[in-house]
Amino acid sequence: MLIEKIKKYRNSKYNLSCSETIIYASNEEYDLNLDENTLKTMAPFSGGMMIEDTCGAITGSLAVLGILFTEDVAHKSDLLKELVKEFFIRFEDILYSRNCSKLKELHRTDDKGCNDIIYKAGKILDDLVKNNLER
Repeated sequence: MLIEKIKKYRNSKYNLSCSETIIYASNEEYDLNLDENTLKTMAPFSGGMMIEDTCGAITGSLAVLGILFTEDVAHKSDLLKELVKEFFIRFEDILYSRNCSKLKELHRTDDKGCNDIIYKAGKILDDLVKNNLER
């Protein structure tokens, strides 16, 4: 289950950001076979693209959807477009924003950091993946 992998990577042993947590956990959960350099591609999306803009849990999740559901290129991947739209709708319905700064105001706590945001993004991602891998 993806959420268990996310909890594993939210451990201080790993010290990963939101975007990194999503990609590392998904790599393990969905057997993506991403190498270390590929995993590092999510680093600049940490902290809302390092400027507290779009949440890293979103960008990490979209990267996973791209890996799993891109046919050849983005514009030939109708299912990917549908899944990205659905991800955003669900995320904003639950968390009320996609902006890192705003999400921190609403959901971040001193003791748990952004875990609530990451867990909710992970649940949405896992639902989309599991419901669409066979399509």
